[in-house]
Amino acid sequence: MKTNLGEKVIYQIYPKSFYDSNNDGFGDLRGIIDKIPYLAKLNIDMIWFNPFYVSPQNDNGYDIADYRQIDPRFGTMADFEELVAKLKEVKIDVMLDMVLNHCSTEHEWFKRALAGEEKYQKYFYLRSAKADGSLPTNWQSKFGGPAWAKFGDTELYYLHLYDKTQADLDWHNLDVRKEAQDIVNYWRQKGVKGFRFDVLNVIGKDEILVDSTDPVQEKMLYTDTPIVHQYIKELNENSFGQDETIITVGEMSSTNFASSIKYSDPKEHELSMVFTFHHLKVDYKDGEKWTKTPFDFMALKKHLADWQTQMDQGGGWNALFWNNHDQPFALNRFGDPVNYRVRSAQMLAATIHLLRGTPYIYMGEELGMIDPTYTTINDYVDIEALNAYKDLLAQGHSEKEAFAIVLAKARDNSRTPMHWDDGEFAGFSNVEPWLMPTGQDKINVEVELESGAIFNFYQKLIALRKQERLISEGHFKLQLADDKQVFAFERYLDDSNDKLLVLNNFYGTKTTVKLTDLAGKAGKVLLSNYDRDLTNWPDTITLNPYETLAFKV
Repeated sequence: MKTNLGEKVIYQIYPKSFYDSNNDGFGDLRGIIDKIPYLAKLNIDMIWFNPFYVSPQNDNGYDIADYRQIDPRFGTMADFEELVAKLKEVKIDVMLDMVLNHCSTEHEWFKRALAGEEKYQKYFYLRSAKADGSLPTNWQSKFGGPAWAKFGDTELYYLHLYDKTQADLDWHNLDVRKEAQDIVNYWRQKGVKGFRFDVLNVIGKDEILVDSTDPVQEKMLYTDTPIVHQYIKELNENSFGQDETIITVGEMSSTNFASSIKYSDPKEHELSMVFTFHHLKVDYKDGEKWTKTPFDFMALKKHLADWQTQMDQGGGWNALFWNNHDQPFALNRFGDPVNYRVRSAQMLAATIHLLRGTPYIYMGEELGMIDPTYTTINDYVDIEALNAYKDLLAQGHSEKEAFAIVLAKARDNSRTPMHWDDGEFAGFSNVEPWLMPTGQDKINVEVELESGAIFNFYQKLIALRKQERLISEGHFKLQLADDKQVFAFERYLDDSNDKLLVLNNFYGTKTTVKLTDLAGKAGKVLLSNYDRDLTNWPDTITLNPYETLAFKV
């Protein structure tokens, strides 16, 4: 039976930071098994796990040296098989991360290429220098510096769009595409029911690579090219598409509406849905991540509404999210973690979960976890943050200014260990973890399950999605487009007169809104984070700070 994507809710676990069962300071698979009762309580349908394959960990596991083996630091294949079986018992499926644009330079393929095997040299983009001795192209790596590195002691260079230890795979080579299919099928046989494809829309580089004229045009040379769709269709046909209950999601960097509709329209036989990131760049000053500026609410609202409307009208499907392992916690960015932590956490949750698409919850989000209160750059370990700090100093920022920017934007903010209790290491481990937690005295699982109001709000949202077709299947229509404080929208069905009106106040001040076309209509409150008892929609309504209100008419 085909999966109803609109009823599903997916939880993301960053294994390194979830729970350490063997006290080595790192989370592991047995730790996740230990916490299955907690995961079951939330009533999620699937868990997306960040990579735990064999890896030198130069990019936190996204540099894979063996796609079919569990890295010993996380456990064994027996642990993984037990995890799949025990999650299945509580009706939770497993989604794995597939990093198929590049592999680690420690991978056997790359080593054999270096050893001179022609077959494996054709797995990579190997190019000679230009006639003047300069690099094959002027492309830049997304991690800084040139996108080319010397291929051993040969005269050739290999392409790496990311870290120099992540060599891009040449998808023009049928052998590479077959390897990708085999990897997906290997994990399908292990009972995996979901796949998240890392940076999938950059696999379509040309066979002849040319210089770029500017950074924006450079991205166009390898992002969302027409051949990507062909490659995904082929992957679908020869692997996950053979089981219509499998859920797939592509991480689509710098993508657009037309491409995303095509990636996720069921008629195209590509993917179930796409991750896009435009809404998470509204606190980037002049488009630069390493800046500190308040978020632009009107831009946020426009991005969310445009993606909802375009994907709805085109037959595409959105993955809905605020948080992941590459983003600071949304509560710090779009809420008020100091004065209205609970209310703003609930409002942000409702905003995402009542939209059209499949919602993702990042571990700790359901507790209202916030960014760590680190005091020195030495508290961070992520290479991106450390490099950014150096760059900011070089640009003339003081140490205090540079650190304040890193504190607001670092990826490590959401990678801090899960807060299980108020202990020194947050109940994550009995020894000092790889990254220190902060704030666990107030925010942790024990306190939240005993007396909190965020976890059970998520439970309600998950239940509503399964009960209400308006939420799981309904169309989207923006309301109050010009309101500078409220994100309001309507969900409706073609075959019903029912409507769901959702109002979200994104600020800590009261505001009054008017929706005259609904005035006097009978209905009921499906969800609110304040005590609301409405049976008829009023002519005007005053929303409390960070109030969310869902009213079914």
